[in-house]
Amino acid sequence: MLNELLHSPLFGVGLTLLAYALGQKLYLRTGSIFFNPVAVSIVSIIVFLLILDIPYEVYAEGGQYVLFLLGPSVVALGVPLYTRRQEILARKGPILAGILAGSVSSVVSASGLAWLLGGSREVVLSLAPKSVTTPIAISIIEKIGGVAPLTAALVVLTGCLGAICGPEFCRLIGIRDLAAMGLAVGTASHGIGTARMLEIDRLGGAIAGLAIGLNGLATAFLLPLMFVFFR
Repeated sequence: MLNELLHSPLFGVGLTLLAYALGQKLYLRTGSIFFNPVAVSIVSIIVFLLILDIPYEVYAEGGQYVLFLLGPSVVALGVPLYTRRQEILARKGPILAGILAGSVSSVVSASGLAWLLGGSREVVLSLAPKSVTTPIAISIIEKIGGVAPLTAALVVLTGCLGAICGPEFCRLIGIRDLAAMGLAVGTASHGIGTARMLEIDRLGGAIAGLAIGLNGLATAFLLPLMFVFFR
């Protein structure tokens, strides 16, 4: 009976939802940015699987359904974007310039450093879309030949770090405008960072949601050039 449950897709889905619910409760109770629900969920699931010696492949049978929902969840970010469309259109020039600069700097900084340190071609390419939301990043990697699991892990890690440190880092370097902060966090740390910005400011969160899609589009155009360079 237990073996059947473990190999059922419901195990992976149920474990993911339970871990996130507990992480969200902990976050709301403590109010600490270090207890980000996504980060807490990831750590909790890893510890649970290790303690009970459950192979990741068993969990992934249900986890794939959660991954499928990432696409619709990104589309849902269009709601705050639509409600603040007039304010966003008034800033269209700086927003587009900021997203392009963020996309280029993200690819160059991560992949360039890996290349300079002697990383393999697969590692260099896998690092490139770390600031792009998971569904887009995986699609890009499947086309250019990177390592999809490595990319997925880096994307989630980048998002968690952006959610935890992004707004505070922006304040530290003197960025006080919440729209500019949302643009930076959304471009650098996609959906997880955008969720944090929506807690801080609706306009900043809406711009962060826009940055997810446009950064994905810009990165998809940039990486084929990189693919030629590292061929």
